[in-house]
Amino acid sequence: MGRLKILNHPLIEHKMAKIRDKKTGTKDFREAVSEIGLLLTYEISRDFKTVPKTVETPLMETTAYVLEKPVVIVPILRAGLGMVDGIHRIIPQAKIGHVGLYRDEETLQPHEYFAKFPAEIKESTVLVVDPMLATGGSAAACITLLKRRGVTDIRFVGIVGCPEGVKFLQKEHPDVDIYLAAMDEGLNERGYIYPGLGDCGDRLFGTK
Repeated sequence: MGRLKILNHPLIEHKMAKIRDKKTGTKDFREAVSEIGLLLTYEISRDFKTVPKTVETPLMETTAYVLEKPVVIVPILRAGLGMVDGIHRIIPQAKIGHVGLYRDEETLQPHEYFAKFPAEIKESTVLVVDPMLATGGSAAACITLLKRRGVTDIRFVGIVGCPEGVKFLQKEHPDVDIYLAAMDEGLNERGYIYPGLGDCGDRLFGTK
């Protein structure tokens, strides 16, 4: 079974208060989501494997260590885009794929409308990024797409999750680790996490 990690950190909690507040405007909301993405990545990358590399310092030759595998960030459109800049700031060499999924408002089931990935994604550590792990349907569908393309090292990175979404994702993909900043109470009748932070995509892009 993949690990579930709720990454409690004072700076993350401080920024969570900002994005939960309905009075926070688009600019501040977007910046805080990006910063949470950065802080989460610093924590989840602790167990990334490294390999030795010989380098020349200004004084002598020495052994340094670099990441063993390339990293690919795969945001689930739209809201996942809000976390990409923060993650990219701490792993600037990472490449970026994209998956577009929309949720049927009646059935709450995800449907793919776009998918594009870097050529070396099969050999990469892939971070599937979506701020909200609600029903878990979109995250599971995205991971299924990646596995069909031969990807084996996948981690889900979110901000707010709930028991329903975590349970579903663990059932569909028990080998995938899940990293969250917060675990909320549950889902309402519309499939929104409560207390949550509202529609993350709309708040990121000012579309409501």
